[in-house]
Amino acid sequence: MTGTPDHPEPQPFTTPEDPRDLVGIGIGPFNLSLAALAHPLDGLDTVFYEQRPGFHWHPGLLIDGATLQVPFLADLVTLADPASPWSFLSYLKTRERLFPFYFAERFHIQRAEYDAYCRWVSENLPALHFGHQIDAVRWNPERALFEVDFTQLDSDGEAEALGRTYTRNIVLGIGTAPYLPEPLKPLVEAPAVPVIHSADYLDHRDLLRDAEHVTVIGSGQSGAEIFLDLLRARPAGREKIHWLARTEAFAPMEYSKLGLEHFTPDYTRYFHALPEAVRDGLVPHQWQLHKGIDADTIAAIHDELYRRTLDGGWPDAVLTPGVSVRTAGRVANTRVELHLEHLQQGTRSRLTTDAVVLATGYRERPLDQLLAGLDPYIRKDSSARPRIDEQYRLLLDPSVTGSVYVQNAERHTHGVGAPDLGLAAWRSATILNSLTGRDPYPLPQRTAFTSFGLQTPARHPGTAGRIGEQRGNLVRLKG
Repeated sequence: MTGTPDHPEPQPFTTPEDPRDLVGIGIGPFNLSLAALAHPLDGLDTVFYEQRPGFHWHPGLLIDGATLQVPFLADLVTLADPASPWSFLSYLKTRERLFPFYFAERFHIQRAEYDAYCRWVSENLPALHFGHQIDAVRWNPERALFEVDFTQLDSDGEAEALGRTYTRNIVLGIGTAPYLPEPLKPLVEAPAVPVIHSADYLDHRDLLRDAEHVTVIGSGQSGAEIFLDLLRARPAGREKIHWLARTEAFAPMEYSKLGLEHFTPDYTRYFHALPEAVRDGLVPHQWQLHKGIDADTIAAIHDELYRRTLDGGWPDAVLTPGVSVRTAGRVANTRVELHLEHLQQGTRSRLTTDAVVLATGYRERPLDQLLAGLDPYIRKDSSARPRIDEQYRLLLDPSVTGSVYVQNAERHTHGVGAPDLGLAAWRSATILNSLTGRDPYPLPQRTAFTSFGLQTPARHPGTAGRIGEQRGNLVRLKG
């Protein structure tokens, strides 16, 4: 396949007499993965909606040389279907770049290349509709169908037309949103002093480089990459840059072979089977599995700092972990004053700076508003979060015969692998197997050498074909 499949454009409007089998809400990497794996399944009628005009993956963080923290095999499809025409290697083939990639010997590709690959897939899959804002989702008990209301947007983001799609099933892939600490929210909204989230870094890069003093807050990979990028652009001896973090250290990401097995289906199944209170206690202590810094970036930062000592003296750069920002305010409308507290020492101090970058991560977008029409049907846990079964379906009232699947909204039930790109294809295949009831993507029953609980591998339930005891609206493929 060349990447331009000859398929007619599906109509976004449907009637109760001609409903879709599946409507996807949001087109990030995870729903894009699902759309790619659903594409070759004959008889499965799908459509995916996205408010943005086109696919973009963290455009503000596509810093030159920044790489993914997962191998290229963690593309949209390969770990479920290595022969898929939508794989990263297929993308390279269409660009006549297979031999250069082969000789480059790179297991971890650059983020910009992953973004380009995803855009290639998004531009060639016929089931995707960008410029469609979802307004409401409801269950129609008389018709036993979901109703999805949307607004079609023009190129300027203005409302152009209203529509409604009927569907038997829904999958939510609305992604995450930048997290802004409460003390700094008012400053982000005030334009006088640049206080930006790392998601917008490249849009403000020149302004930040020109600032006399810059503070980066956050100890994860994004914070490290931004600190390094700013450091390299500032003159030796006059760096004037602070890097602050709440964590006890600028710690490396857990990247040992057995440590990575926490991102396998085996661990996901183990985690899902644990009691709710145990799961909630585990997640905060596993931050280094996904919030640390890769070893190459740490080494590059140290090398750059060390290079600046060769002529004597130390760089004017301060790296302090274990610090929280208590409050913050503007000084004469041109600078920011941060009130800091060292968590171990119990000491407090103030830091005045000309610009702040918040590398404070992302949070799952809440489902409450989007699913307000379904709220009476959604079963929730003791913390008022949706309960989600092993096949990534919201547990709904038995009167709802359709299914609502979620992608990257299930960390509380499925663990730290929920946002990991390496599990995208496996989760998409699990959803499609559940949806169709005939396992178009056979999945392995064992994926890790580690046995996470006191059970034998034979007791690990496979994700394929184990849905008879669960409620759901199966879509039988034609042909």
